[in-house]
Amino acid sequence: MFIALAAFSQSFDSDFTFTLPAGRKECFYQTMKKDASLEIEYQVLDGAGLDVDFHISSPTGHVIFSDYRKSDGVHTVETEDGDYALCFDNTFSSISEKVIFFELILDNMDQDLDDDDDWKEYVHGTDMLDMKLEDIMDTINSVKARLGKSAQIQTVLRAFEARDRNIQESNFERVNVWSVINMFVMVLVSGVQVYLLRSLFDDKRRMRT
Repeated sequence: MFIALAAFSQSFDSDFTFTLPAGRKECFYQTMKKDASLEIEYQVLDGAGLDVDFHISSPTGHVIFSDYRKSDGVHTVETEDGDYALCFDNTFSSISEKVIFFELILDNMDQDLDDDDDWKEYVHGTDMLDMKLEDIMDTINSVKARLGKSAQIQTVLRAFEARDRNIQESNFERVNVWSVINMFVMVLVSGVQVYLLRSLFDDKRRMRT
């Protein structure tokens, strides 16, 4: 069993695609703050069975969510201070590697609050603004949230498209292989039938002579 360690930066939206070899386990760690929110969505894009084991562990090592032999999943965790482990397990497969995509969305991180305070200090005392600071920040946050949601949806759709393409290519290869096998069998059967018919007529001619 192999465990890979990785850490994400404190961005609010991160996505990653990696190959999980057969018989291996890989864990990724995300540092979170108290009263924040961690959402993870994963999909198996390629590999036999399109399934993987997955679990999320708290900083104390307690397993919060666990999935067994699933092709995709979505989980949301209300976090405490510490590092959360996101583990993908392919030890049940001894042959097939898996290509896995996952996306992290972090909400209610302290950085948002710091940015808001900076904006307030910048425009404090300015009476020429027609719109209140709170209204400006609400508008900016609304636009930011919608843009983030649009980017998230596009990323997920690209992941679905990649998985569907892999499935179609796999089916195409299987159809070609079976077509070649069927053609070979048909040619073989035709040859056997011709041989049997010729043998039958040859036997009749010998009997007459």
